[in-house]
Amino acid sequence: ACLYPRVGFFSLCFLMTSLGGQFSAKRLGDSPFTIRAEVLGGVESRGVLRKISDMLEVILKRMDTLSKLDNSSTTDVRRLDELSLAISRYPEVKDDFKLFYGFISVVRDGTSRCEVPRDSRFPECPGKVDWMRSRWTSDPCYAFYGVDGSDCSFLIYLSEVEWFCPPLTWRNRTSPPTQQTQQAKSPNRQAAFRTDLSVLLEQVGSGKESLSFMKRRIRRLAQQWATAANRLDLKLGQRWRDQKKILVHVGFLTEESGDVFSPKVLKGGPLGEMVQWADILTALHVLGHNLKISMSVKELQGTSLILYRMYVWVMLCVGLTVVPCCLSRCHIRVIDTFGTEPAYNHEEYATLHGYRTNWGYWNLIPRQYMTMFPHTPDNSFMGFVSEELNETEKRSISQNKVNNMAVVYGKEASMWKQGKESFMEILHRYMEVHGTVYYETQRPPEVPPFVKNHGLLPQHELQQLLRKAKLFIGFGFPYEGPAPLEAIANGCIFLQPKFQPPHSSLNHDFFRGKPTSREVFSQHPYAEQYIGRPHVMTVDYNNSFEFDSAIQEIMKIKVEPYLPYEYTCEGMLERVHAYIQNQDFCVPEPPFIPTNLSLPRSASGSRMLGPLFVPLPNSTALGWAPNMMAPAAWPPLSSLRLLVSQEGQSCVEACHSAGFVCEPAHFRFINNKEALRGLEVQCEVVDSEINHVLPAFSVMRRECGLQREPLLFSCAGYSPKYRRLCPCRDFRPEQVALCRDCL
Repeated sequence: ACLYPRVGFFSLCFLMTSLGGQFSAKRLGDSPFTIRAEVLGGVESRGVLRKISDMLEVILKRMDTLSKLDNSSTTDVRRLDELSLAISRYPEVKDDFKLFYGFISVVRDGTSRCEVPRDSRFPECPGKVDWMRSRWTSDPCYAFYGVDGSDCSFLIYLSEVEWFCPPLTWRNRTSPPTQQTQQAKSPNRQAAFRTDLSVLLEQVGSGKESLSFMKRRIRRLAQQWATAANRLDLKLGQRWRDQKKILVHVGFLTEESGDVFSPKVLKGGPLGEMVQWADILTALHVLGHNLKISMSVKELQGTSLILYRMYVWVMLCVGLTVVPCCLSRCHIRVIDTFGTEPAYNHEEYATLHGYRTNWGYWNLIPRQYMTMFPHTPDNSFMGFVSEELNETEKRSISQNKVNNMAVVYGKEASMWKQGKESFMEILHRYMEVHGTVYYETQRPPEVPPFVKNHGLLPQHELQQLLRKAKLFIGFGFPYEGPAPLEAIANGCIFLQPKFQPPHSSLNHDFFRGKPTSREVFSQHPYAEQYIGRPHVMTVDYNNSFEFDSAIQEIMKIKVEPYLPYEYTCEGMLERVHAYIQNQDFCVPEPPFIPTNLSLPRSASGSRMLGPLFVPLPNSTALGWAPNMMAPAAWPPLSSLRLLVSQEGQSCVEACHSAGFVCEPAHFRFINNKEALRGLEVQCEVVDSEINHVLPAFSVMRRECGLQREPLLFSCAGYSPKYRRLCPCRDFRPEQVALCRDCL
């Protein structure tokens, strides 16, 4: 049976009991559906009540069985009609039986109302219903939302709690419940910037060295966050910002995950994750949102099922395997350092095509993954912050730099093992070399004697060391950490090794099993691509001449401290604000159908025809036609730049080479024949398939393919046989996550 019958039955029983036995019949043996009912209030009436309740329960049980057999019972329908007629004789209670009448309407129409819909706007609905049929008992919160094993309950859950199926018309709803419709029930509260971090510090808690590290960082940057909040407040003016309820589960620090980070905080272990999570918590708090912080899986699972529905963002750690079903997946944001590409995220596709790993297959919209650096445009770039220097500090650094002083990026002794002797000797020939390698009682033997090792330094002492040094040199590991940005912000030049061949999951253990096929050409690709010379130099450490020349060049040039805007407190606040106010994955994106667009009419009243995409001045890209009404979207379609990749080239590379960034949200607007025509692609065949390189075309075979599975729209995908249609976009200076019109 559907949820309607269940609710109707219990409402009916409750109402009959509360009436205190006001229904009666001439003879107890008569059917309550065929005899005249009177208001007597005696013993007989209570017997009739029991009779009605028993008969209704029998009918409901039979209807439940028959609905699962995709059948219906005319006898039961007739009996329900008779019961309806009996109830209708009492106007004073008739309004209390609306749910019951709704149930009768459903039964009259048979089970057709609970047939699984085939709707192009909700392509995942049939598969999700199949999944529910076999697994709905796997988590008790499905039952909490009324799932009882029937298709009706599956469809209600998948259309009203999740967002995979279309709304059911007989549920008297016109659209799926979204964040907006839920908020409409209670007035929105406006978010106000906060500069007092005391409440946040209390929420973070204590008892672990990792938490102490995060709290020290929050306190140290408090003034910079306050200044950034005031700047962004002025920039946004009087614009309304909804205050959101956000649950943050710091999964990598939980006991259930093993928490390998906390014991290593004071022993040279990785701090990048703690840096990022501290900054995320601070940004959300400063932006004025309502935070709940979870530090254990037990606490996450113990959160009230009703409370889960209140959170519009639930931030989790990649690798978390326990996600309560009552948590709508559209609310999830996953903090994912190295990124998750669409081919790895789609469970069925990943399994069938060899992309399955232990870290992927969540079936999220790829933009729900949030990365530390903007290396995977299929995901959203969250980032972190580095300390910003004032003018006085910059002048002091310029005056006190030691031209021949180098600091090595490597806190663990294992990073200094064999293979580094040659280039370290060259470095020692020109510079005084300093290290910050952790040790307990004696100097690590891996560190050469000529290195002045300071041991593991507190953050403020490390800052002072970097402000004196001219060079910060990487050994090739760790990948993409925050330290190089901190060094560059303190006036150092960052020297890093070039990887030939590039490191990836195909040839390097560190990347093996991660849900990405990305190739890493240097230790810190962001520093190489987005900062570059003179602040960053990338050379082949195995080429002694090239390395020697780089050291000599570094000693001759002078650089100023530099920090990209997107890694300042203001830049992060701006970016997170834009995500929270504009990214809503709980509203299904309907397929884009160009023929449905409103076109302007000529003076005679006839509809004018024109291309959807037009050439942009001084560019090989196409843009959205200015005379075409643009559908509502974020980023807005004014940012779209349509390009074609080369064979074997991803859209990440194609867009980057043209000075743009790939925008996965725009794929649905170019996944059509109009885009192919605008690019003058010759197609003898246009098919719709499931493949992570589509939309694309083969020049040789004149075959064109459009994407059938929206979750597989991929900036990262490429094929040597196809040229891809790429939805690029512009971006704000030093804020690659946002287009020029995105604020």
